Amino acid sequence: MLWADLCVIGAGAGGLSVAAGAAQMGAAVVLIERGRMGGECLHSGCIPSKALLAAAHAAAAQRAAGRFGIAPAEPVIDWPALRRHLQGVIAAIAPHDSAERFTGLGVTVLSGTARFIAPDRVEAAGLVIRARRFVIATGSSPALPALPGLETVPFLTNETLFDLPERPAHLLVLGGGPMGVEMAQAFRRLGAEVTLLARRRILPRDEPEAGALLRQVLMREGVRVMEGAEPQAVAPGDGGGVRLRLADGQHIAASHLLLATGRRPNIAGLGLDAAGIATTPRGIVVDGGMRTSNRRVFAVGDVTGGPAFTHVAAEQAGVVLRRALFGLPARLDLSALPWVTFTAPEVAHAGLTEAAARAAGWRVQVATAALAANDRAQAERCTEGMAKLVLGPGGRILGATLIAPHAGEMIGLFCLAIRERLPARRLAAWLAPYPTMAEIGKRAAATHLAPLLFGAGTRRLVGLIQRLLP
Repeated sequence: MLWADLCVIGAGAGGLSVAAGAAQMGAAVVLIERGRMGGECLHSGCIPSKALLAAAHAAAAQRAAGRFGIAPAEPVIDWPALRRHLQGVIAAIAPHDSAERFTGLGVTVLSGTARFIAPDRVEAAGLVIRARRFVIATGSSPALPALPGLETVPFLTNETLFDLPERPAHLLVLGGGPMGVEMAQAFRRLGAEVTLLARRRILPRDEPEAGALLRQVLMREGVRVMEGAEPQAVAPGDGGGVRLRLADGQHIAASHLLLATGRRPNIAGLGLDAAGIATTPRGIVVDGGMRTSNRRVFAVGDVTGGPAFTHVAAEQAGVVLRRALFGLPARLDLSALPWVTFTAPEVAHAGLTEAAARAAGWRVQVATAALAANDRAQAERCTEGMAKLVLGPGGRILGATLIAPHAGEMIGLFCLAIRERLPARRLAAWLAPYPTMAEIGKRAAATHLAPLLFGAGTRRLVGLIQRLLP
């Protein structure tokens, strides 16, 4: 039997954050992983998808060079070389997540499937581990739609997409969320024909302005975007590939089918009943401090059914460390939660959308600024985009959406503003370097103040002061 202060099940982003932090703070830690260290984010999620997007952006830049007076060129896509690029990026990051690194930190790393056999004991790799506290961080897997005929056709998910031996001739993407739109744009820019199907509008969790603008961009680049589409059945294509039938009678033939239709928590086989851990179809039930119905056990990351982001898992890991190691009353605060869709332009959001703020009962004002009014955007010929601020009483910033190149790099300022409950006037007073696209946020805040600053009352006051001044 092994004894530990903390036993972590799952070596993805959340589990690694807990294990590394606890070990470096002096706790005895056992880490169990049944697959590859680094989990989905490293091997089939964030990292390979962003590496693929970088290649797609480079291809698009060649085609668009004419706007700068440089002869454009149709890029030649070397698919084996592109795959080596993806694998090289993963290989460069993998040592940071490796068993060797964590063993060096003092963590006992076990390879195998973990299963609770009692409220305070887990079995894995032929051993029984007893610990003061446990952390479940087993992540999630692709959720497959209930689509008749799916079992008769080959299909891709994020787990297999990045191992394609050749470029698809026609990629049919089911799902209009971030992964669906990112991959639709990437594969189109890399030379594939692409059809994107969404049951509702694309990017349904974001502001409607974001989905509308991105739809225009995707369609201009040649992606066939079908919103409000209801897949009815799928079957093998006549010459290979797949053939999808929609509820309205349309048929779509494609060489490859990508399912980007959500996630399901990895809870099967964990023996959660033996540990008295409550679950729902969304995942493991946790309180605000990430504790399960078993007081010895915490859970972090996708397995909890919350926002499926690596940075959320890392934030949850910090809460667990404060509670499990120090007994502090830490709680998760996602009031300024950011998320980014890494298309071109990027769509970055933090806090509440306008609809969510109104539904929560806030008296809402909205301030916007167009990217076309930004000098840096004009210089770089990237003028499609905007900033939108959702403001509460006193101009307090409740939420922000940026649609712009590198919007993900700029949203952090708004996360801080929301977390610190700052009003728009504080953001308008921020001294931004010129020319930068980050000025768009300052401009949006300034539009909220413009009626007060340049109104009739101010003009009368200035006139009076000028008459009184010597």
